[in-house]
Amino acid sequence: MTVQNKRIFASILFVLISFVCSAQTPPPPGPPPPPGFPIDGGVIIGACVALLYGSKKLLSSK
Repeated sequence: MTVQNKRIFASILFVLISFVCSAQTPPPPGPPPPPGFPIDGGVIIGACVALLYGSKKLLSSK
């Protein structure tokens, strides 16, 4: 096969793969999360603890 034929063959394969990927149906949606369940409840506290711990480690290593 020449280089030109390989490029054409690869282009055709990419186009066919994109058609197959777009032809699939999406999965059904999952159940909703339970009400009143905060996901980001301790993010700010965790970030503050991480900053304090990191600064302590940085200062104690010097």
